Amino acid sequence: MSSEYAKQLGAKLRAIRTQQGLSLHGVEEKSQGRWKAVVVGSYERGDRAVTVQRLAELADFYGVPVQELLPGSTPGGAAEPPPKLVLDLERLAHVPVEKAGPLQRYAATIQSQRGDYNGKVLSIRQDDLRTLAVIYDQSPSVLTEQLISWGVLDSDARRAVSHDES
Repeated sequence: MSSEYAKQLGAKLRAIRTQQGLSLHGVEEKSQGRWKAVVVGSYERGDRAVTVQRLAELADFYGVPVQELLPGSTPGGAAEPPPKLVLDLERLAHVPVEKAGPLQRYAATIQSQRGDYNGKVLSIRQDDLRTLAVIYDQSPSVLTEQLISWGVLDSDARRAVSHDES
């Protein structure tokens, strides 16, 4: 692995870790010692080569597809990435349970899996939206409009859905 490639890979690893609000020691604690802070740090600096197997395990630990960690996996400026789907959990708490119950349970499950309890917002993936659409027996675009009307999703979410459906 070239040192430039290792540094780019390391930068992606660091970006994912920091997006999740984890320090290097936080990774070690959350993984119950499986991922040593010194090892993850050396991967992030590009000082240590990571095997494909370990990279796949680390991607699984972070809950991201392996390709998200690979340098050059996103075409540089070829297309604007779709906006993130971010649920406003504070507003969701004010939507009647008979309407938002399934979404509240789904969000709570994601929070539990990620150990993410900030209580204000929660990023979800396109696949999550498709799953929720099945639960609500609606198309992703119709569900998106409903969530926007509840104030749970920002109107930018429309672009994410139209990008996904194109």
